[in-house]
Amino acid sequence: MSASAAGPAAPALVCAFAVTRTPPDPAGLAAARGHEEGGALRVLRAGDLCLVVQDVPAALFGEEALTERLNRPEDLERCARAHHRGVEAAAGRGPVVPLPMATLYRGDRTAELAVAARRPVLDTLLDRLRDRTEWAVKVHAAEAGPGAPADTGGPAGPGSGGRAYLSRASARRRERQGAHGRALAEAEAVDAALRSHAVAATRHRPQSERLTGRRAPQLLNVAYLVEDARRADFTAALARFTAGRPHPGVRVEASGPWIPYSFARWDEDPRPGQDQEAPS
Repeated sequence: MSASAAGPAAPALVCAFAVTRTPPDPAGLAAARGHEEGGALRVLRAGDLCLVVQDVPAALFGEEALTERLNRPEDLERCARAHHRGVEAAAGRGPVVPLPMATLYRGDRTAELAVAARRPVLDTLLDRLRDRTEWAVKVHAAEAGPGAPADTGGPAGPGSGGRAYLSRASARRRERQGAHGRALAEAEAVDAALRSHAVAATRHRPQSERLTGRRAPQLLNVAYLVEDARRADFTAALARFTAGRPHPGVRVEASGPWIPYSFARWDEDPRPGQDQEAPS
């Protein structure tokens, strides 16, 4: 969440969604919804750049009120969905730089100055993102089948003295470590193959098993920036991993194309081809 000089005393705040050079279609913008509590989406000019914004009430979007709301999962999801709708509305006619969720300003002039201050970065990003989209790929270790050896937790059966039990436990541990190492190598092979068809890639922190709902760990969580002209090559390579499964030790999931959120961070250096280890 990014808040710029937003205080609860102001009667209204300006919530900014995205920056573009090509103003969205007026009819499409009028039909789009941002935050339910705010006014209509509108375009704010900052030189030859367009900022899609919405007036929102300070009583709900001031720093303290917003922090409290975003600590509630249902309000956080509602805010994230509203932000994405605003970004989509801005992206109707050309590349956009999505701003962080809940980017707030005290008024139009403050928003215009913020865009002007970041003009070189925004120009570089808009050039970089033209005719490119993001694809999200998650690689998990394959879950053990029903025939996998189980760890019983204690000695049992013939020859189950303490030394024999420790030997079996050590063997099981080595087997698990070996399987994990092989899965990691296969995940890296998937990543290397997909990178050859992408302009850039950004690694996010792998999600926990609690979030994925899987028993097997997530090994890689990667976003790829792909040229529209090379999309067929990228998706063909992706299909080999999601359907063909040439690497039996991993399972690959993918989604896209998306607006390239992962490659449009206006607070970072957007050098072409830069590969980042992004925060989760």
